[in-house]
Amino acid sequence: MKSIVKEKSFQFALSIVALYKKLINDNEYVISKQLLRSGTSIGANVEEAQAAQSGKEFISKMSIASKEARESNYWLRLLNESQLTKINLENYIKDSEEIIKLLTSIVKTTQQKLN
Repeated sequence: MKSIVKEKSFQFALSIVALYKKLINDNEYVISKQLLRSGTSIGANVEEAQAAQSGKEFISKMSIASKEARESNYWLRLLNESQLTKINLENYIKDSEEIIKLLTSIVKTTQQKLN
């Protein structure tokens, strides 16, 4: 079975790695590093959730992924609003918001199933 959130988080991580390279070329080192960490961590936690040994562990990993997605969204908005770069970040922001919605839905649905 193909996981939409797994695929979207992986593609998002790839786009964040590419964006990180562009930001480094623009001499933006601090926020770009934070974004790289949080943006690639989303998919890593989704992957770990796939191997969870319990529903509680699955929810925990997906919740961490959700927090990382929210952090990524924050850094993207900060970069955008502060105008530290001329790169158009709207699609990155949209993608992060979509991932947040997916992860929130997954966590809520799984919590309801366990209760």
